[in-house]
Amino acid sequence: MGTQKPRILPWLIRQLDLGQLEGVSWVDEHRKRFRIPWKHGLRQDAQPEDFGIFQAWAEASGAYTPGDRPDLPTWKRNFRSALNRKEVVRLAEDRSKDPHDPHKVYEFVTSGAGDISPEVGGGSTSESQEDSLEQLLGEMGLAAVPDEGPWAGAVAPERCPLSPHLDHPSPCPHPAPPENPLRQLLVPEEQWEFEVTAFYRGRQVFQQTICCPGGLRLVGSEAAARTLPGQPIALPDPGTALSDRSVSCYVRRVLQSLEGGLALWQLGPRLCARRLGHCHTYWAVGEELLPNSGHGPAGEVPKDKDGSVFELGPFVADLIAFMEGSGHSPRYTLWFCLGEAWPQDQPWVKRLVMVKVVPMCLKALLDMARAGGASSLENSVDLHISNSQPLSLTSDQYKAYLQDLMEDMDFQVTGEP
Repeated sequence: MGTQKPRILPWLIRQLDLGQLEGVSWVDEHRKRFRIPWKHGLRQDAQPEDFGIFQAWAEASGAYTPGDRPDLPTWKRNFRSALNRKEVVRLAEDRSKDPHDPHKVYEFVTSGAGDISPEVGGGSTSESQEDSLEQLLGEMGLAAVPDEGPWAGAVAPERCPLSPHLDHPSPCPHPAPPENPLRQLLVPEEQWEFEVTAFYRGRQVFQQTICCPGGLRLVGSEAAARTLPGQPIALPDPGTALSDRSVSCYVRRVLQSLEGGLALWQLGPRLCARRLGHCHTYWAVGEELLPNSGHGPAGEVPKDKDGSVFELGPFVADLIAFMEGSGHSPRYTLWFCLGEAWPQDQPWVKRLVMVKVVPMCLKALLDMARAGGASSLENSVDLHISNSQPLSLTSDQYKAYLQDLMEDMDFQVTGEP
């Protein structure tokens, strides 16, 4: 018979009391708050002892056997996920970005949590004290739900409060998803959905929403370079949309210079672009209704090499700040000016060809944040991420998913998916 996996809170409290792991400690005399070192694995000053708590839990939970290949990102994610599943523990301070002393402070929030760890004499916990601890944890509802396993997702199924008339929790009608669905944003094989809108001299002439395995390519004709990767999206002939023949002629020249197209695709937590023809293209991240005109472009799309045009990390960080009251709504709409300089000194509607690209999953994330989190009983939000099911989340659950995604992105090495 295999050894049963320990529950994280009794295990963690014992580690805190023993004080044998570097940086892991209680931070107040009432034992309500505790400190966990949270150094990034890619820091130059990172040492093995900085991650002792994550490795210790990986060994205790059976996810790692000494001698196997270390997997710090997984250890860290599993430890955080195990804590996130406990209703009586919450993140009190997040100083994981502190350049000198990155750490997090968690605290127990249930009434009576200050007595969660019995007084310990002689530097060790007696068997009777451990029994009392187990009993206390059981009364608090901490031990009722075992951890799912070493590879469980970020958030376990939601537990309902104990009824005063029942000895066991009743089933929840709307359990939270066991895996963080937002992690699919980091998987390049998944299909992002884009809404593409084209404007000729400020007049909308095209709009299409499409899922693009391998990305998309804006081309000037249906026959343009069909053998190249990416879903070709042919912009319409200007003769069908414009009455001014001279303007139509200029637009047609721009479309012809696209040749192989303007390519856009996902690479891990980034969107990259490349131009495959002679058509110079400038880009910026602007409002959904207007480009960032008047402020200059964010850059020019490079020819025959990859160029990053959007970073998911800053967007998610701004989204969390927006939910916490920053008042700053993160931008996610890409605007491309084809064949001409960016419209910095005159209205954008004077440019021959402007193309707007909206990643629909990012639009859904912001819409959900604006709503303050969908009610778990009334509303649902379709995130449009691959084949994920519509999610019904509270604001706190949604924010926890976003924070979990941020930490996943910490381990995305530049240039790798």
